[in-house]
Amino acid sequence: MRVRDHEAWFPTDGTDLHIIDQWTNRELFNTEQNKVALLVAFLCVHCARAWPDWPAFRYFEVVTLWFLFAFLIFFLMHMFRLQAKIACINWPLMEFLHYTVGSILVLIASIVGSVKSGGISVLVAGSVFGFIATFLMAVSLWTSYKVSCGSQQTGASV
Repeated sequence: MRVRDHEAWFPTDGTDLHIIDQWTNRELFNTEQNKVALLVAFLCVHCARAWPDWPAFRYFEVVTLWFLFAFLIFFLMHMFRLQAKIACINWPLMEFLHYTVGSILVLIASIVGSVKSGGISVLVAGSVFGFIATFLMAVSLWTSYKVSCGSQQTGASV
């Protein structure tokens, strides 16, 4: 059984829509931590006055913004129940791929950013928050994959 039961997020009995109340505390906390860490990493790099290596930090900005945008898209899809209308996509697999690609690209961007920071403290802080976001995405990946692809009980008796 999956932790994220997409159909249980929205009441069907006509009651008020409380999206935040429907999420588990761990899931909401982890998603918000990812967003905050990515946003802080982006803002640290974006607000730096001088970049020692322009392509490296532009890559860092693009990667962090892209994954913030992807989090927003997934949130809006859950909010408007689009996952129920688009049944041809395997959503647990999509989530797994999102976190896998996100973890790898943000890790690469953070390594390159920390190497090319040139001792500028704002860029070092951005890289550190990039590493934190990488860790949080890896934890989300691990918990999501563990729950959705772990051993499941069937009704068949042997």
